[in-house]
Amino acid sequence: MSYPYVLLGDYIDILSGFAFKSKYFSENGIPVIKIKNIVPPYVTLEDLSYVPNEIAKSNQKYLLTYNDVLIALTGSHINQMASVVGRIARVKYNIPSLLNQRVGKITVKNEGSCDINYVYYFLSQEQIKIALASKAGGAANQANISPSDIKKLIIPLPPIEIQRRIADILSAYDDLIENNRKQIKLLEEAAQRLYQEWFVDLRFPGHKHTKIVDGVPEGWESCVLDDVIEFDPKICLDKDRIKQFVPMSALSTSSMVLDVNKISDTTSNSGSKFQNGDTLLARITPCLENGKTAFVHGLESDEGTVGSTEYIVMRSKKLNPYMVYLLSRTNSFRQSAINSMSGSDGRQRVKADKLKALVYLLPPAELIHSFEQMVSPMFEKVFALNQQIFAATQARDRLLPKLMSGEVDV
Repeated sequence: MSYPYVLLGDYIDILSGFAFKSKYFSENGIPVIKIKNIVPPYVTLEDLSYVPNEIAKSNQKYLLTYNDVLIALTGSHINQMASVVGRIARVKYNIPSLLNQRVGKITVKNEGSCDINYVYYFLSQEQIKIALASKAGGAANQANISPSDIKKLIIPLPPIEIQRRIADILSAYDDLIENNRKQIKLLEEAAQRLYQEWFVDLRFPGHKHTKIVDGVPEGWESCVLDDVIEFDPKICLDKDRIKQFVPMSALSTSSMVLDVNKISDTTSNSGSKFQNGDTLLARITPCLENGKTAFVHGLESDEGTVGSTEYIVMRSKKLNPYMVYLLSRTNSFRQSAINSMSGSDGRQRVKADKLKALVYLLPPAELIHSFEQMVSPMFEKVFALNQQIFAATQARDRLLPKLMSGEVDV
């Protein structure tokens, strides 16, 4: 069954955000949703800017609510496939927030003829994002589209009942993906709490019966990180082999998992080199401050692969891979890394030598082994859930255009 095609602008409106002046921004108040917070499929509340409550009260028009659909009207534009312009995300939180300039909020004019969820899925299609990116003007690092560019799109529009059924089918995939993400978050938090309790707060099993000798639990050893972690280990890769390339964009600011959709193939050996089980730490501003860190898992070759030159690769010598990653996520380690950064403003980096010299309290081998037995199932569960996310995402994205075109009957 085929559906009639209509002009999208006849059915939607787009509200462009307000240009809040820099003098308005403060350390707390009402969060302002900027381009950087449009991280599909949802608006992220990481790395927020704020304005005082009185500023928010005078700009009620730009207040966002749960399930609002937002689109990025400005962003980097290296090429159509890598463009930030046209990214679309939904508000999935229940706190007040404000729409910033160059972010658009999409609404439907008549809910009886056009479903906002259907419009959201239409705009989230890869070919639609590419079509919008092709319209973008401006420099490569500041490309723009206008609300009229979006409104000029042609959309298949089945009857409202079918629109809603299509949206329901696709949202079932999104619900599974979101549930898995929540489980991953809980598992990571549990592992981090356990690391904090055992190795930072020193409330490890048997701590009440362990003597303290010179300020250190008996059997523990004061050393430096270079004694227990190998930084930027040497890896020889086959020059002729096609390898995976892991860009900085594949790293999360809050999770261990790599975004496999950002990983590409390369024949080059340039860049940092790493293997499964290594930890990747962004060493450049603002990626380090934002928390970009990853536990490497799921690489196709045991030999290893390549990635951004702006990684510090960390590998266990005397710990285990899980402890290395969890250490890299602790506030004290991250703050030490940030404090050691040097270089010109906007391009500051931390050197691996600075991290090597950090003091570390090495636990006894049996405690390291016990911890590995505790957390390795958590990590494996995270990887399994992430694989389900990838499979569900692929299935949804294959089904989406077929539902939209009427190729698959609902």
